[in-house]
Amino acid sequence: MTILSSKNPDDPVKHAMPSYFNLPPLDVSMAFPQATPASAFPPCTSDYFQSDDLLTPEEQAIRKKVRECMEKEIAPIMTEYWEKAKFPFHVIPKLGALRIAGGTIKGYGCPGHSVTGSAIAIAEVARVDASCSTFILVHSSLAMLTIALCGSEAQKQKYLPSLAKLQTIACWALTEPDYGSDASALKTTATKVEGGWILEGQKRWIGNSTFADLLVIFARNTTTNQINGYIVKKDALGLTVTKIENKIGLRIVQNGDIVMRKVFVPDEDRIAGVNSFQDTNKVLAVSRVMVAWQPIGISMGIYDMCHRYLKERKQFGAPLAAFQINQQKLVQMLGNIQAMILVGWRLCKLYESGKMTPGHASSGKSWITLRARETAALGRELLGGNGILADFLVAKAFCDLEPIYTYEGTYDINTLVTGREVTGFASFKPVAQRSRL
Repeated sequence: MTILSSKNPDDPVKHAMPSYFNLPPLDVSMAFPQATPASAFPPCTSDYFQSDDLLTPEEQAIRKKVRECMEKEIAPIMTEYWEKAKFPFHVIPKLGALRIAGGTIKGYGCPGHSVTGSAIAIAEVARVDASCSTFILVHSSLAMLTIALCGSEAQKQKYLPSLAKLQTIACWALTEPDYGSDASALKTTATKVEGGWILEGQKRWIGNSTFADLLVIFARNTTTNQINGYIVKKDALGLTVTKIENKIGLRIVQNGDIVMRKVFVPDEDRIAGVNSFQDTNKVLAVSRVMVAWQPIGISMGIYDMCHRYLKERKQFGAPLAAFQINQQKLVQMLGNIQAMILVGWRLCKLYESGKMTPGHASSGKSWITLRARETAALGRELLGGNGILADFLVAKAFCDLEPIYTYEGTYDINTLVTGREVTGFASFKPVAQRSRL
């Protein structure tokens, strides 16, 4: 059969094409009726060791509330928005009503949850959609937390209440084109002038930045040569933000390139408590715990989807769940999740008791994301051809894990943070390079 095509809309050959070439795709439920797509999200079957018993009644209530919202409001639309790489702005009020933004912050209209409660909320969002969990995490555990931990009282009063309700949105800009893992070497500058500061530089990979009302920007003070923090408004002169296209993961998240050309920031928007790169670590210590719970939630969703799929899908006259090799993979995934939950829970308890070290957080984040990748790969195998369709969640989750494996410290960098802590030797720079510096 010869298929004729033409890009010219006036080409008579194109108009002569049979009408079936222009039909929309079949709805997945009609195209593949033997298994339920993720738009009708499966019940949670992944808490095999009953870790819910480790939570307080308040934390259990948070889990229940977030789970119900995500399954009802986000699951039906997530594949469409992921495919389009667009953000579902209409769900922001529904996410705001959950009262999970500003998770651990007390006062200023913030919920004041325990670290564990906030982590559970992130996991439940990620279980259904990883991109939405990243949106919340960037806004809450990075931008809001920086203001809460390092901002002035006036800044907290001015910004946190509306941020907590998601009436205004924030982003957090540390990474630059030339400095990712080596973030402390950033080049963006802040120069003191009368009444404020002039920011010059560029940021990259900044989630939420294309629509954020407030941008928390880190820049090098040209007088002290130390890293300072600033709150920049979206309408600031000299500020441009453009969307990064062509991502394979977290496609709903709107990552942006930020360019600043003589952007003026008034003195009242300088974050007084950020006076060195070490001050950013106060924020990263908490956010790294939250990031560790993203792959936990994603893995739970993958398992839940596979558990249902294997029971529904039949081959060789039996459900896929009846075959030994499939059961072995499913149980391996389930074991990974139980271990990941327990490590994540222990991280929360260490933080809440004041015992958590940077090495603890880095070890937890790196190990959990490694196990999550393995879990996603097994889930991808179990779903066969449907494992590459976002309609059945696993392909989407498989891709979404890749940026999480990398951001807030790559697997390798987080391993080196823990390695430095347990050995006493820093190995971030090659010995030959260090000797020249």
